[in-house]
Amino acid sequence: MRRQKPPFRADHVGSMLRSASLKEARQKREKGEITPEQLKAVEDREIEKIIKKQEDIGLQLATDGEYRRAWWHFDFLGLLTGVELYEAAEGIQFQGVQTKSQSVRVTGKLDFPNAHPMLEHFRFLKAHTKVTPKMTIPSPSVLHFRGGRKGVSKDVYPDLDIFFDDLGRTYQKAIRAFYGAGCRYLQLDDTVWAYLCSQEQLKQAKARGEDVEKLPEIYAKVINAALEAKPSDMTITTHVCRGNFRSTWISEGGYEPVAELLFGKVNYDGYFLEYDSDRAGGFEPLRFVPKGNKLVVLGLVTSKSGTLEKPDHIMKRIQEAEKFVALDQLCLSPQCGFASTEEGNVLAEDEQWAKLSMIVKIAKEVWG
Repeated sequence: MRRQKPPFRADHVGSMLRSASLKEARQKREKGEITPEQLKAVEDREIEKIIKKQEDIGLQLATDGEYRRAWWHFDFLGLLTGVELYEAAEGIQFQGVQTKSQSVRVTGKLDFPNAHPMLEHFRFLKAHTKVTPKMTIPSPSVLHFRGGRKGVSKDVYPDLDIFFDDLGRTYQKAIRAFYGAGCRYLQLDDTVWAYLCSQEQLKQAKARGEDVEKLPEIYAKVINAALEAKPSDMTITTHVCRGNFRSTWISEGGYEPVAELLFGKVNYDGYFLEYDSDRAGGFEPLRFVPKGNKLVVLGLVTSKSGTLEKPDHIMKRIQEAEKFVALDQLCLSPQCGFASTEEGNVLAEDEQWAKLSMIVKIAKEVWG
């Protein structure tokens, strides 16, 4: 059955490979060869192109491809009141490759500014699409996990409980602001739940001084506090993956350690789950998804390579997931975005669109 509200049977996580024109304009802007206004004009034009492309292949939603961002998370977080984007000693370590050496830290009292630029980014998207405009931002847990206590000023927040309370309120304000801008489909991207399923990531968190046994409940409480601001006609989903940078990853491990809490007690409307490789484990943890309105968007199509999956294989995997979640509560998407950072994954633009087109076709065949 075709869904009239998000998440849709054929959906996608959000980010798209940056076009050649956009990459060229960004390089020119970094060198001071064009003005911010000239860069924005290129962004506007290129975003309009990918919006139309999403509509043309039959998707019921459109994003701006995160074309105005360098990072999936730091661009949003770094523009919150009380948060600073800074040059770090080293980048984030993926499998055999590191990102740029940037990070964020909390230096003041948290708040969501009324003039946060991404509100205007969403308004542009909404004004230029005929389908449902989808906005993606990082989950509140992302601001804490990697930096931990060291990433939050002790002068401003000597008590981390107060920090987490303020973090929840900041996201409440963000949700209300996006709703006020006309957003009815919001996604909170969250690598942290997958990290909590990784022995290696838990070991690193312990080394940073974190009480990893308490973190899942802390994050669930913060997210649920944020979601209290969600109006009834707004859909808020989350996307959980194990890292995505130039087709590499950070963590491995199935969802079992967090499944009962994440699916059963965190008040999202839907879950975009990475399921394109053995790194994500089996479908058994989906038994904790409550029967009813919550949806699971199966990330069975990889964004990490251009090789097109066989539709029969994808449909067989959907049938396997049905053993734990009813078909009516399932949807299909890539396991992650195609460009979580501006560098993008290792595949071509036509391969990206071929994968999304295939998802639309499979969804029609499976759900009608």
